[in-house]
Amino acid sequence: MGFLLLCFCTEAVYMKYKDPKQPLNVRIRDLMNRMSLEEKIGQMTQIEKHVASPQIMNKYFIGSVLSGGGSVPFPKATAADWVKMVNGIQKGSLSTRLGIPMIYGIDAVHGHNNVYKATIFPHNVGLGVTRDPQLVKRIGAATALEVRATGIPYTFAPCIAVCRDPRWGRCYESYSEDHRIVQAMTEIIPGLQGDAPANSRKGVPFVAGKTKVAACAKHFVGDGGTTKGIDENNTVIDVNGLLNIHMPAYIDSILKGVSTIMVSYSSWNGKRMHANRDLITGFLKGKLKFRGFVISDWEAIDKITEPPRANYSYSVQAGVLAGLDMIMGQENLVEFLDDLAFQVRNNIIPMSRIDDAVKRILRVKFVMGLFENPLADLSLANQLGSQVIPPLTKMIMTSSTQGDARQLLSKP
Repeated sequence: MGFLLLCFCTEAVYMKYKDPKQPLNVRIRDLMNRMSLEEKIGQMTQIEKHVASPQIMNKYFIGSVLSGGGSVPFPKATAADWVKMVNGIQKGSLSTRLGIPMIYGIDAVHGHNNVYKATIFPHNVGLGVTRDPQLVKRIGAATALEVRATGIPYTFAPCIAVCRDPRWGRCYESYSEDHRIVQAMTEIIPGLQGDAPANSRKGVPFVAGKTKVAACAKHFVGDGGTTKGIDENNTVIDVNGLLNIHMPAYIDSILKGVSTIMVSYSSWNGKRMHANRDLITGFLKGKLKFRGFVISDWEAIDKITEPPRANYSYSVQAGVLAGLDMIMGQENLVEFLDDLAFQVRNNIIPMSRIDDAVKRILRVKFVMGLFENPLADLSLANQLGSQVIPPLTKMIMTSSTQGDARQLLSKP
């Protein structure tokens, strides 16, 4: 009787999603079958650090947290300070009923540029001039180490915009006006994430362990082609132009296993990208077979209407139905969660759309090993601002440019 009771109890607590020996799809399915609606829409929510706390993470089942520009634990925070902050928030997620870890993201767009004493690399416009994809790949690898040193597993990089008008104030984020150069520079993705296995399925995200980070190709699509270079404006171009100029780097990114893709504030021929179901769901997820998750830009669903937030409920509906899986920047957190839950319960947004989003988010979290290693340690702390000059630095330090290169690579 005692043996039978022991077997029963052991079977009762076994959860397939917690077993790394189980196939990926089995783990995802098992976990989703256990999740309530509130837990699912929590996974679709990304909040800024100043909104997050262990209590908020636990109460609302939040799936992701980010540090925006200048959002640090405190001035001149060390790697250990960052790790302590991220782990503190993570412990709130792990204390929930199902213990789903959150994913922490940050803009490490030319090195870990938000962090004191991090190595700073040239912006994309400078790297594109090198015409050297292997250099960019090694910069990605160096950046991944420094991001992981601070306990963060996700970066909102690279920007693969094709800047077609120098009046665009963000041209420095673009590798080139030539889409072929931008395509080549997507080699930074395996630098950040690791090289996807040769037999990897097209579109499936890949992250090669604790020294790599999940990457984010942005901003889908056409952000560098707006009329007169006006930021967040309208890109007027026919479908062939869009596919031949602005889309190729996304195809390359997906082939290289990019984990996430961020949608652009801009419009295409008058249609807001954050509400463009044809391109997000139809083309990106359908035609290109992208299996990672699609994330919004900061409070971008608010801007689906003009003026922003003129009809917030409609904005939530339009963005989620278009195919957004994770919504970034919920300053009005409870309003967003309540609105999304209401629309699902009233069949305005089908449950199948929610399940698609959550499946994609969980896929990335499982692939990158977050369930097995949700808490960061200090084993990589010495990688932040390492004084050792890596080979990639030597490659650009010719006798004629050594002083400029050292300045570009210096720590703040």
